[in-house]
Amino acid sequence: MFAENLIFSLNATIPVFLMMVFGYIFRKINLFDEHTTEKINKFSFTVTLPALLFEDLSTADFRSVWDTKFVLFCITATLISVGIAFTYSLIHKDKCERGEIIQASYRSSAAVLGIAFVKNIYGEAAMAALMIAGTVPIYNIVAVTALSLTAPHEKGNGKKLFLNTLKGIATNPIILAIAVGTVWSVLRIPQPVILQKSVSYFGNMSTPLSLIALGASFKTSEAKGRLPVTLGITFIKLILLCGIFLPVAVYLGFRGEKLIAILVMLGSATTGNCFVMAKNFGHKGIITAFAVMLTTLCSAFTLTAWLFALKSLNYI
Repeated sequence: MFAENLIFSLNATIPVFLMMVFGYIFRKINLFDEHTTEKINKFSFTVTLPALLFEDLSTADFRSVWDTKFVLFCITATLISVGIAFTYSLIHKDKCERGEIIQASYRSSAAVLGIAFVKNIYGEAAMAALMIAGTVPIYNIVAVTALSLTAPHEKGNGKKLFLNTLKGIATNPIILAIAVGTVWSVLRIPQPVILQKSVSYFGNMSTPLSLIALGASFKTSEAKGRLPVTLGITFIKLILLCGIFLPVAVYLGFRGEKLIAILVMLGSATTGNCFVMAKNFGHKGIITAFAVMLTTLCSAFTLTAWLFALKSLNYI
């Protein structure tokens, strides 16, 4: 039983993280340069990931898969996680870096890893899509607020920057895909075969392309002196939040696909989009970049351990 559960856990995690490793190797052997990686990240963010979310939401029977209890749990857990991240940031002396700490401590790679993990295990990702619909808007709103309020003063008009970023959120491709996909599903609008296949082609590219680009984006420079605070972020992101909320999720009766979606929401690595947002608000982004790198590296082991524990207890 031990070996069977371990193999199950490794089969779920290793393929995902191998894509990141390949991306890192491709960058090291100069197959990708920084410009190429940025373009791939942008293409994934604006085209393939929205296509994947739209595909999963629009083709699902949204009325039958909707679970109010599950969505409310995801929203509540996310808001409490933000509170924990904010409390941790207060011990950091440099106020201008607190926004980075807050964002990196709660914001998961839910959109990329959530669908990847659940599909890898169950072959579909309806619950992951519901989790994303409940959490991604909160991720963005809180990130805007935290980064705006802690932005370096010399970077200009904070109010203007805040309003411009809010406008960016309103036109965020991921949020728009969630909204359109949800409405499409609820209204049960039929999809022509041409549209369905085209969206599917883009969606199928999303996970491997995003993971490879994430691996290629890793940078270890300028990380000196940031290890203690980044280790704290990593502990919160990968261990503490799971330790608090997974028992509650189990107690509330969540099992299988729902529990995997919750696990990824709580315990996956800090998303690489955090770095882009931090830089856009005038932050240095050093803590964010280091947090993305370290949480991604460590999550290969922690997610496997959490999966193994849940499988051993017959919760998934």
